[in-house]
Amino acid sequence: MHDDDAAGPSEWAVAGQVGVGPWPGGPTAWPRDERYDPDLLEHGDARNVVDAYRYWRRDAVADDLARRAHPFHVAIENFGHDHNIGTVVRTANAFAAAGVHIVGRKRWNRRGAMVTDRYLKVHHHDDVAGLAAFAEAHGLAVVAVDNTPGAVRIETAELPRDCLLLFGQEGPGVTGEAARWPP
Repeated sequence: MHDDDAAGPSEWAVAGQVGVGPWPGGPTAWPRDERYDPDLLEHGDARNVVDAYRYWRRDAVADDLARRAHPFHVAIENFGHDHNIGTVVRTANAFAAAGVHIVGRKRWNRRGAMVTDRYLKVHHHDDVAGLAAFAEAHGLAVVAVDNTPGAVRIETAELPRDCLLLFGQEGPGVTGEAARWPP
């Protein structure tokens, strides 16, 4: 077997197996660390987490991810439909964003987030003004991301380290209120 054929750090050890079984050796061999979940140690861990978080309690994983998060936040407006919100949440989680903000309707289809919303802080704001207040209180520069006339290409833009990237909805983009940032 070549090194290229070896399973990576987050690949399953057995083809077709999802997750890992009970901790080897039984309760006497369990780690004595409060991050570990006794139920997962006893019954196995079938969650889609990297191996470093195997058997950890969900809140312990979320706390560790928050500690390692980058200082940027991601926001998406939810005034018409919520088709892409789950994908935005999942992507923000993959890029270790400090938080995600849903602006507008509180209800959104979490299926696209594929449970990643459980591992990062998701905030809700009724409107852009509420988001603006959060950004100001936390020292975040708001950057509206859209492809409207006059927009700067994101690959050439210099983004502040502590920022909040605000996305609109598929189709209409950011609302007029967000496009006139700051309000």
